[in-house]
Amino acid sequence: CRRPDHCFAERNGQLAMTRSISIFGATGSVGLSTLDLVRQHRDAYRVVALTANGNASAIAKLAIEFGAELAVVADEAAYPELKQALEGSGIEAAAGAQALIEAAQRDVDWTMASIVGCAGLPPTMAAIQAGKTVALANKEALVSAGALMMAAVRQSGAALLPVDSEHNAIFQCLAGSKLEHVRKITLTASGGPFRSFSLDQMRGVTPAQAVAHPNWDMGAKISVDSATMMNKGLELIEAFHLFPVGLDKLDILVHPQSVIHSMVEYADCSTLAQLGSPDMRIPIASALAWPERIATNCKPLDLATIGQLTFEQPDIVRFPALRLARAAITEGGAKPAILNAANEVAVEAFLGGRIGFLDIANLVEATLTAYVPPAPTNLDDLFSIDADARIYARRELEKLTRGN
Repeated sequence: CRRPDHCFAERNGQLAMTRSISIFGATGSVGLSTLDLVRQHRDAYRVVALTANGNASAIAKLAIEFGAELAVVADEAAYPELKQALEGSGIEAAAGAQALIEAAQRDVDWTMASIVGCAGLPPTMAAIQAGKTVALANKEALVSAGALMMAAVRQSGAALLPVDSEHNAIFQCLAGSKLEHVRKITLTASGGPFRSFSLDQMRGVTPAQAVAHPNWDMGAKISVDSATMMNKGLELIEAFHLFPVGLDKLDILVHPQSVIHSMVEYADCSTLAQLGSPDMRIPIASALAWPERIATNCKPLDLATIGQLTFEQPDIVRFPALRLARAAITEGGAKPAILNAANEVAVEAFLGGRIGFLDIANLVEATLTAYVPPAPTNLDDLFSIDADARIYARRELEKLTRGN
């Protein structure tokens, strides 16, 4: 363990010392899954801070259940409700963007960063700059600000633990190995619900079809990203920053069963793969107990029942998002942030019935071409790029809808 003060051993299925933790985005799916694991190991964890966007009643209930020291809502309008709900509990209440940053700077052993979108960047960066162990479940953070974030990790000595199933799988497969020994890292993709659709069939895809993921229970936006394979493009950008082996050593392979979450091939031609049921609590548990392990009540993997595992190369003609993501990595600078922002605008337009399924990638590509700002040097630059990219994307959207 590179940070002995943050390590602990497991004895008889229980961790031998208490780890203090904070969870940012506690009322979201990742936050709730993390708390579910904490319920199973109550003696091993002490909850310091929990945060939510604006659901004061939900975060207050969780703070009371887990005996948190602090509960924070990002929306200042929700503060009176939060304060009233926590009255007499002894739990501190706070609200606003600065309160999130101050919560991230509190002295804890482990922080879950699962606030959705760029709103999660300031508290995540605050925790990293404080040299903490940060479990990262915020995809937009590394996609949009990967260079800035990894520079902060190197400067502060923070430990950054990936929580996305694919990146956590790579993290596990790399344990004890050197990056210079890596020949290839392969992220697997389910291929989404339209893996076998022709281009003509994909033109007629409806939002209802796109949100019906075959393997994972996800929200509408992430499900659409899976259907376009943009999610895998974003994960490729994340992997580029997390595991600096070079873009030429990063690959994507379609694996419809979603059993193997990622693979690492080494110079000696050995390939290590991480397998597991499609349950986010498994990678969360890996990060929560790192460098040890804890038991979960997740469904064990039954390969005999699954029967077979199949693989195929992704089709970048039908799924151009993969090409766009690689190009964004190659160009660097602001391009990944523009890609992410434009995709959010495009997916929103698709879900609202304004554009077709194939128009999502077209809109993203048009925005990447139209908007060419300098590379961001700090978070303020990044937020400006994100805001401007959305303006450019909406302009391209108007052109596209007028053309239709």
